[in-house]
Amino acid sequence: MPMATLRPALIASLAAIACIPAFSSAATAQASPTIRVGIAIARPQIRVGSSTPAIVRNEQGQQLGQLPTQQGSYAQPLANGQVQLGSFRARQIWLEPTNDGLVWIGDRWYRGRLQLILDQGAVTAVNHVGLESYLYSVVGSEVYASWPIEALKAQAVAARSFVLYRRDRNRDPRFDVGNSTTWQVYKGVSSEAPTTINAVNATAGQVLTYNSRVIEAVFHASSGGHTENVEDIWSNSLPYLRGVQDFDQSAPVFNWSQSFSAQDLSAKLTGVGRILQIEPLKTTRFGRIRDLRITGDRGSRVVKGDEVRRALNLRSSLFTVSSETSSGWFDFLQPNRSEQPPSQFTITGRGYGHGLGLSQWGAYGLASQGVDYRRILSHFYQNTNLSALGGAIAQNSPSE
Repeated sequence: MPMATLRPALIASLAAIACIPAFSSAATAQASPTIRVGIAIARPQIRVGSSTPAIVRNEQGQQLGQLPTQQGSYAQPLANGQVQLGSFRARQIWLEPTNDGLVWIGDRWYRGRLQLILDQGAVTAVNHVGLESYLYSVVGSEVYASWPIEALKAQAVAARSFVLYRRDRNRDPRFDVGNSTTWQVYKGVSSEAPTTINAVNATAGQVLTYNSRVIEAVFHASSGGHTENVEDIWSNSLPYLRGVQDFDQSAPVFNWSQSFSAQDLSAKLTGVGRILQIEPLKTTRFGRIRDLRITGDRGSRVVKGDEVRRALNLRSSLFTVSSETSSGWFDFLQPNRSEQPPSQFTITGRGYGHGLGLSQWGAYGLASQGVDYRRILSHFYQNTNLSALGGAIAQNSPSE
């Protein structure tokens, strides 16, 4: 169905976006690989538009017509296996803004082109965008644009390495990466800033490599004082994801706590009845919970620390648990009284994320002390090299 002109507030946002340069040079744009980002996946309809007149093409590249400036439509599936966008119909529809315009997908503006495909009886929107343009948004989505430039540069190189590693191993024919924390956060031009653009341009084409292969440059917000060896968190050992001292003490999530009533906790961690005790059985060298035993009035079971983290929406698996009864702390503070079942549990922890690779708040801490991005990266990614893009990609292989 046709859609009215894009909302005035959204149009007004283009004025602010216009002051952000697209590239530092034409050479940078030409050298940038294209990343396919899944923005809206298998939706019954997706609202799309363009900031400039946009050419509409089908899957064969044939021009179907043009979408006017600021005039949007809903993309939706048809029963005959085609996608409809206003009066246009094709098995796939491409929207290509002219004059370096932006595409509107759902509720955000994005650089690059838009591909609309039929997906499980619904429509999926894929943003095809140059790598460096993609990173302008990722850096601003993952960390604060006001951070020291060396921290932003470190994030740019890590994010560039991460997306290329994932792209080369992705088996999804629709897109290379998504736009959430499962991949890395990508919010379009709304998260760009002159500082994030400068950081990306200053490191253009630089990736982290080990044995001439782009590494899996994972990152997290804060480790709580020390990052982890990858085999203690996941499965395979990697020589570049080793536990190192962190410098994240200024992180707002360096220390945290969450409290749960016994009833609420028992509803979230099921299978043992009313929970009476939670005790760690195995931790990593640096304190993250790997296994713990949950004991209740109907039995007990052993669970993974990450399972508890997900169930309780904790910031990390680096935590301890204490309990309290209605008459006081349950941890044997009153040994002469008969034990009462806990009425409340308090989980006290440190850090935010899996604790592997770059600590974003650690990069902030180091950059604030005058450490440059090269040294930040070599600290958090041990045994790696800072390499030029082309040769590293050519030698990259999923067989690691």
